[in-house]
Amino acid sequence: MSDPGLTAQLTSDLRALAESARDRLRAAADADAVLRLKGDLLGKQRGELRALEARLREVPKEDRPRAGQAFNEAKQEIEALLGARLDEIERARRRAALEPLPADVTLPGRRPGNGTLHPLTQTRTDLEAVFVRLGFDVCDGPEVELDWYNFEALGLPPYHPARDAQDTFFVEGPHGAGRDGGLLLRTHTSPVQIRTMLAAGRPPVRMVCPGAVYRRDDDPTHSPMFMQIEGLCVGEGVTFAHLKWVLGEFARQIFGAGTRTRFRPSFFPFTEPSAEVDVTCVFCGGSGTRDGARCAVCKETGWLEILGCGMVDPVVLGHVGYDAERWTGYAFGMGIDRIAMLRYGINDIRLLYENDLRFLGQFR
Repeated sequence: MSDPGLTAQLTSDLRALAESARDRLRAAADADAVLRLKGDLLGKQRGELRALEARLREVPKEDRPRAGQAFNEAKQEIEALLGARLDEIERARRRAALEPLPADVTLPGRRPGNGTLHPLTQTRTDLEAVFVRLGFDVCDGPEVELDWYNFEALGLPPYHPARDAQDTFFVEGPHGAGRDGGLLLRTHTSPVQIRTMLAAGRPPVRMVCPGAVYRRDDDPTHSPMFMQIEGLCVGEGVTFAHLKWVLGEFARQIFGAGTRTRFRPSFFPFTEPSAEVDVTCVFCGGSGTRDGARCAVCKETGWLEILGCGMVDPVVLGHVGYDAERWTGYAFGMGIDRIAMLRYGINDIRLLYENDLRFLGQFR
């Protein structure tokens, strides 16, 4: 037979469990402790509230609605207490994470890291310094150039076969011959030589023109954009001997006093005669061997090609209004990237343009 006193006892026990849960949750130090306490209180198998729920069957039928309501209220209160305590612990964790750590005034200050010049910038600066010491001016010009300055004034009229060697980025297609031809990204810095001679009006002219140039190339030794420096000297009595001395002095100042140069006949549309210039290998010293083995850089020849040069073609002088019977000159050009790769032992030109700080940080 059911005992009416069971209802009052069950209600009291439910209230006591809710109060106990409040105190126990207040003592829980972290989220893990709260979750363990949740299992003790509300677990479906051995939870303390589950045990009280089983006693509902003993309550008289007429009292069961009131006992069930008390059970639901206790369960909802315990669940609310659990959620509130978890939120409180999370807020405290976030506040602690945002609070600054105590300063240790005895520690030395942190100095910002020092930057360094990009290897291309450093190489360009060094090249300019060498040629300035040799009496050259440093000149600049536009990177978006007219076809006439980039090709025709240099002895490369439309459909000249030498144009095929330079896959060009055109901004606007060619519009016929003359100075109103198409716009393009310059394929070399030679247009600056034309502009400088026209601006000077008459010789003497001694200048170098460093800057970015653009060609449709992309592999470990070529880039669609690369840095170039070209030089020009025009005056009375300028000979190939002057060119050889200037380039020999440049090589010694850039690669070392013992560097030797070698000139090999070649062809360029805007110089005649023309030559390729080699320097003794900077890795094996010109011996062809390195650490007792074959030098893989110069392929055991002892020489490395670095630039092209020659005497300015009279056709070019004629395009700028210079009397080729009176004035002569020489010109040369080289890739700043190529010089940087040799100086620093870089084997892939693309490393120079990827801006990887792990790579650039090695050139301090």
